[in-house]
Amino acid sequence: MGSIYKEYFNTEKIREHYNYTKEGSESSPSTSRWVVSILIVVLCCFIVLENLLVLISVCRNKKFHSAMYIFIGNLAFSDLLAGLAFMVNILFSGAATFNLTPVQWFVREGTAFATLAASVFSLLAIAIERHVAITKVKVYSSDKNCRMVLLIGACWVIAAAIGSLPIMGWNCMSDLQDCSTVLPLYSKRYVLFVITIFTVILLAIVGLYGRIYCIVRSSHAEIA
Repeated sequence: MGSIYKEYFNTEKIREHYNYTKEGSESSPSTSRWVVSILIVVLCCFIVLENLLVLISVCRNKKFHSAMYIFIGNLAFSDLLAGLAFMVNILFSGAATFNLTPVQWFVREGTAFATLAASVFSLLAIAIERHVAITKVKVYSSDKNCRMVLLIGACWVIAAAIGSLPIMGWNCMSDLQDCSTVLPLYSKRYVLFVITIFTVILLAIVGLYGRIYCIVRSSHAEIA
């Protein structure tokens, strides 16, 4: 186990894994790749500024200090961090990748995964809060602060755990055949695990909003 973690600081490991997955290339990037990278960085800057404005609005206006707006602020914060993480990811990709040690590579990719996971979990937390607000009015009014803290805390703890799994050992450093083609130091099983979690969460969000729609529709039918 100790020898595996020693490889985390071996810069040759990056080259080895990228060459194995046929992703490795130290040639100058094409013009189209530069254009795509610039567009992504510009988009990330827009995402960061947009969500920064949302956070400032939530913090400065007291009328936005209710539970739902705090959830929205949490979503904006996670999206802001995701924008920064992906911007750094792009700036340190390409030829710069081969100057990284595996531990730096894991931090680069893990941060992007963690912030993206936090955004997805924040969307789920908002859906849960809205569902509870409609179905259990009394519970919503009595313990909403406790539930808000638990949901937001869970978002970040689980997101950080998901992003940290590869650097903690769930990677393909000792098994090249298990390496992902897109992310050469990540295990294929880990990538599948993350995709499965995101898919299940998105389906759960759709299900919750579908149930909210049905409840609201039935309530309007009873009133009519």
